[in-house]
Amino acid sequence: MSKQFSSLGVSAPILKALNELNIVEPTEIQQKTIPLLLNEIHDVVGLAKTGTGKTAAFGLPLLQLVNTELPIVQAIILVPTRELGQQIFRNLEDFGKHIPNISIASTCGGIPIKPQIERLTKPTHIVVATPGRLIDLIQRKAIDLKQTEYLVLDEADEMVSILKESLDEIVAELPKKHRTLLFSATLPGTIKQLIQNYLNKNVVQVSANMETVGNQGIDHEYIVVDPIEKLDVLMHFLNSKDGERGIIFCKTKAAVNKLAKNLAINRFSSGALHGSLSQGIRDRIMEQFREGHINILVATDLAARGIDVKEISYVVNYHLPDTYENYVHRSGRTARAGAKGLSLTVLQEEETVEIPEFEKELGIKFTKFQKPSAVSLEENNMLLWAKQIFKTKPNHDLSADLKTNVKTVFHHLTKDELIEKLMANYVLQNKVEVTEKPVKKFKK
Repeated sequence: MSKQFSSLGVSAPILKALNELNIVEPTEIQQKTIPLLLNEIHDVVGLAKTGTGKTAAFGLPLLQLVNTELPIVQAIILVPTRELGQQIFRNLEDFGKHIPNISIASTCGGIPIKPQIERLTKPTHIVVATPGRLIDLIQRKAIDLKQTEYLVLDEADEMVSILKESLDEIVAELPKKHRTLLFSATLPGTIKQLIQNYLNKNVVQVSANMETVGNQGIDHEYIVVDPIEKLDVLMHFLNSKDGERGIIFCKTKAAVNKLAKNLAINRFSSGALHGSLSQGIRDRIMEQFREGHINILVATDLAARGIDVKEISYVVNYHLPDTYENYVHRSGRTARAGAKGLSLTVLQEEETVEIPEFEKELGIKFTKFQKPSAVSLEENNMLLWAKQIFKTKPNHDLSADLKTNVKTVFHHLTKDELIEKLMANYVLQNKVEVTEKPVKKFKK
């Protein structure tokens, strides 16, 4: 029989909030971690795939352990991106809404620091921060960590390089006796070194469902394409997913911008997300995606951290990720909260040798996605062309006489006849094949 949050030692105010949020049954990582944080004093390493509730695994105990009568920062939660920081901040606010006088602040980079400094002059118990912004606040003497008891490193595998440079400076501000809680979806060698350097030698490690990547509901598939047809194949796939929400991952900012431009030309409801965009633009695009105003997000790996949208039905790896860890984080954006999802990787023939390595390293099984035929791709391109015409706004700068003359040319055509002629013209202009040709057989 599954455990309930009450049996894990979670307090009544938090249980009330969880009930209102319709969160009834703890996940495996929550079952293993919450009692450990509430009842022990060890440092903890929590390993669990993305989307399994790691925020609640450390967030619920922290909310309960905080002494709200002390107006001091008692817990720091470090995150790789502002988007993830905002997500955690919102979750903690929801979980702790019935705890009297609890005070949580978000101090992440990408936005003006002065309002954050002003916020920290008020009593604050828990601070969610990106490492760079936290160090800036420390150097400005805007935050006091001398009595901070808990340091949480969330998504540690996504900010290893940042932590290597900044963790010494942060830890130097903490009291010698503090607990470090490290959470990660993967455990590469760099994280093991981090654990060895910064966590107590008696650290307790817990893991949940690490034998497979992401949610059990994810179908991992790949499709092999020639470079010249890669974009057409993607457009065909996206058309088949019309009305569904998804994320397309690219390796570089330039690739994100180029692909987003192509999607816009073809009238897909989409937005681009990468590190060179201002924080205001990134926030607006994320809000549009969360609210369902755009269906497709084209993003780099780091920019997509913190995206927790339940209705994402597919992820496309337009470029093969550089690391196994990145594949874990990419695929984990779909099939959240028990839903089904697809993680589709687009490969060139020479890249297919990578698939067995990904399967072996991550304990997953890929299946081959059937590439559409050349005729099907051409038909899809015609459909996209038709959508472009349909969604084109009338040009009111054209003269009335010209409009009348053009209408006169088409005056005797029915709607069906006009469409037939437009399609025929498209075929002529693009020199496309519209029917499958029989294969000729030659006698020896």
